[in-house]
Amino acid sequence: MTSGQSTGSRMRAYIEFVAAVFYFFLARALAHHAAQGLIQDDWNPLIEQAMLAFLLLVGYASMGFWLDREPHPISGQGFPLRDGFTIEIGMGLATGWGIALVCVIPLVVFGGIAISLAGDLDSWGWLAADVAFFALAALVEEVAFRGYAFQRFMRALGPFGASIGFAAYYGLVQSLLSPTSRTRFAVCLALGLLLSTAYVRTRALWLSWGLNFGWKASRALLFGLAVNGDTTHSHVIQGDPMGPLRLSGGGFGLDGSWLAFVVLLFAIPFVYRITRNLDFRYNAPVLKPAGIPVDLDAAARAQHEAAMGPAEPAAPALVQIGAAQAPQAISSNQPPPSQDPQL
Repeated sequence: MTSGQSTGSRMRAYIEFVAAVFYFFLARALAHHAAQGLIQDDWNPLIEQAMLAFLLLVGYASMGFWLDREPHPISGQGFPLRDGFTIEIGMGLATGWGIALVCVIPLVVFGGIAISLAGDLDSWGWLAADVAFFALAALVEEVAFRGYAFQRFMRALGPFGASIGFAAYYGLVQSLLSPTSRTRFAVCLALGLLLSTAYVRTRALWLSWGLNFGWKASRALLFGLAVNGDTTHSHVIQGDPMGPLRLSGGGFGLDGSWLAFVVLLFAIPFVYRITRNLDFRYNAPVLKPAGIPVDLDAAARAQHEAAMGPAEPAAPALVQIGAAQAPQAISSNQPPPSQDPQL
């Protein structure tokens, strides 16, 4: 690829990134108003997330198909049905749950969590809907912040620049959607870097989707803590954290605590470690045969002559014309040939 083609390709990728960002806000507004028009009760958040996930998947698939000629635009967004993708989701779930647990243990030791459980069947009936909500919310974030737009931005700036830029972009979007603080922005930055690392190492969204879902759902559905300042998505368990603000995050939950910021940063090398096999499988360059045929014997002979001088020509070999007759053996019982006495 020439320099001019490379520059043009990066510029085109950047323009596609801007279009993808614009479409995200458009799709979010459409999903919000459509959900408000369809239903007005507790099902509204779930319906909104489902509609937004559908609009993002279809919209970005259309961009990938028409703008980049991708033959499989859904897989190209980060959802290839490859061998072991369920294991990648499981790894992400376990990692997200582990990060939440590491944050909760100091909070319990140095403060505490006052937990209350709902005893009515109606609340327990909402448990499946709560799980579906967090799964869809994590899916929306991955498609929006690690899907087509991130891939276009990575094409323009490279993996490192795209990871830093989208981490800041994720924190900015969260600041626009709800009140924020410096601590919450720092947590969003660390979480964005962690999830981008998961995508770059695996070239898929399975691991990052599971990690995002595990991080959010574990805090709400297992400990009753607020997620991004919202406590309405856990109908079964409610938790009231106590302790220092830097551990509990106050009304924001762990999304506003410095403890979560530190734990998420330390989780980046952990994710880097557990994805070493996936990185080798999906990021290693494919070697294709190319070049020109090489005569190794001639090359070795030329190297030897360059070091030792030209070799002396070999002596010419004798050439035998006709078949050679072997001498007959003389028997001891046979008399010697007679000689003519006259000669």
